[in-house]
Amino acid sequence: MATLKEKRTCGQRCRDFGHFVWNSDEGTFMGRTPEKWVYISLYYVAFYVVMTALFSLAIYVLMYTLSPYEPDYQDRLQSPGVMVWPDTYNDEVLEITYNMSDKHSWMKMSKCLHKFLKPYNDTIQAQCNHYNCTVGKYFFQHQYDAPKHTKWACPFYQSMLGKCSGIVDPTFGYTTNQPCVIIKMNRIINFLPNNGTGMAPYVNCTVLGHENVRGHVYYPLNGTLDLSYFPYYGKLAQPTYVNPLVAVKFDLVNKRRATIQCRVMANNIAYENFYDHYEGKVTFDLNALS
Repeated sequence: MATLKEKRTCGQRCRDFGHFVWNSDEGTFMGRTPEKWVYISLYYVAFYVVMTALFSLAIYVLMYTLSPYEPDYQDRLQSPGVMVWPDTYNDEVLEITYNMSDKHSWMKMSKCLHKFLKPYNDTIQAQCNHYNCTVGKYFFQHQYDAPKHTKWACPFYQSMLGKCSGIVDPTFGYTTNQPCVIIKMNRIINFLPNNGTGMAPYVNCTVLGHENVRGHVYYPLNGTLDLSYFPYYGKLAQPTYVNPLVAVKFDLVNKRRATIQCRVMANNIAYENFYDHYEGKVTFDLNALS
């Protein structure tokens, strides 16, 4: 009859483990002699040094080939988006609704526009963008001639928005049925809007439901986005750059509610993208309550 295997005690197990850790008979530590431990340690040190060096070299080569001033690939963005201010609407519906007799309501609109136009203050623009740009011509810059290795940016003064600048009328018309909205075209690096005639792009607003709008006026004149603000070279290259703007003052009548579509008119600005409703145009509801 086979004998049962003797059960090992805890003390025996501890002695066996200690013998494995340090074997005084063979002079080994955890199964290896000190000489072998030195060899294997040197191998892993050399291995990880080489791996770290290769990884660092790959990152260095990658960063060396990338320009810090512009993305290498921007083919997904062919045409700029267009937005409208005051941006008090929600994510689903672009609806600018205010109450002319409610101070809290119309002040919310005017505060939003004052905050948005703060970088466009005439004094600020005169200080940070004092380059004398040529109106009606693209502002190409091949060198970084501006301070701190940057490029110049053309000034856009708040006063250029006329009656919609908030200077003459701080309420932007929101205490009446003649509110102002501001249209902004988003930036694309090196984008050149082209009308095919050498003329500047401009904003054109179409009112859907003419019986509620008597008319509208553009600021600057004709809603023009002057060519001197293009091309845009990027935030790092032009840290003081500000987008050119177009303000539109509407005269609401009757129900004082209208759906409005504003487009930036240029041959190479698309506006019929099914997947992007803000490409080249913006559609919003304007509603004045009393």
